[in-house]
Amino acid sequence: MPTIPPSQWIRPLQHGLGVIGSDGNPVFHIDAIRASTTVVVTHGHADHARPGHKHVIATPETLAIMAARYGENFAKKTTPLPYDASMQIGDVALCLKPAGHVLGSAQIVLDHQGSRVVVSGDYKRKSDPTCAAFEPVACDVFITEATFALPVFHHPDPMAEIDRLLASLTLFPQRAHVIGAYSLGKAQRVIALLRQAGYTAPIYIHGALTKLCQLYEDHGIPLGPLYAATSGNKGKPQENLAGQIIIAPPSAISGPWAKRLPDPLIIMASGWMQVRQRAKQSGVELPLVLSDHADWGDLLATIDEVSPKEVWVTHGREDALIRALSLKGITGKALHLIGYEDDAE
Repeated sequence: MPTIPPSQWIRPLQHGLGVIGSDGNPVFHIDAIRASTTVVVTHGHADHARPGHKHVIATPETLAIMAARYGENFAKKTTPLPYDASMQIGDVALCLKPAGHVLGSAQIVLDHQGSRVVVSGDYKRKSDPTCAAFEPVACDVFITEATFALPVFHHPDPMAEIDRLLASLTLFPQRAHVIGAYSLGKAQRVIALLRQAGYTAPIYIHGALTKLCQLYEDHGIPLGPLYAATSGNKGKPQENLAGQIIIAPPSAISGPWAKRLPDPLIIMASGWMQVRQRAKQSGVELPLVLSDHADWGDLLATIDEVSPKEVWVTHGREDALIRALSLKGITGKALHLIGYEDDAE
């Protein structure tokens, strides 16, 4: 049977990236941005995992995250597909491989008519004790994100950033160290890295993080003692938080909630903290460059590992990456997919 070029059976559609059947209609979508019939979801972040689809296929962990965020009836039907298990949808064989982004995050490996396409979803290559590490899969077409696809972005060793945090705690023992971290993935990663560094004291968390931290614990990710950052009179923060580590959503650290803490030292954990102007504009005193996305070097190294004939870029800084690929003799194409956020990092 002759090989069918991937561009004939997978392409951007109105609802997002779609796999096309022989009749010209979509068989399923990937991370659909609108309610769709069948959707394969790469991970649980809200810009990729939306409620309202008829049938959602994802790792068991991602389905659990979606249920925690949207309620048990977020889809009419769900199919858990663990890593390395496979299933057939129409004429396409589907398998999920770890992406290293957050708990349950997956690359989607598609085999059809002699061609293999890997849809990376969001991914990273740096260490993260809270999720399975990215596994390179050789393919004909690699469909990648490009959130940090500029040569200026080089993410440091995560443990070096945690060491900076602990040094600040020693230097300013009377100040509450308030870390802004995205509620799914980043917050749990910061906690786990602190434990890995030997920090055994209780960590205090904003109420918005409680449900997802418990979900990580339920899936075998130990986070150690976690206490509520607010209690007592009318929910006011505890007075004994001086010298403690508090983790909250980024939206909370710049508002009244954080200002009620004892002499708060504002910290943000994000890949964007490499851009000093962003940190300054946000009033961040201690920027921690901790990203859940691949940096420039890791993007290029990953592409070298999977050795594709073509690379398609979903969203982010496409131009620089496509230019770099052309110098390697690899065809690059920007898909210009909309609806996926870069800032929620």
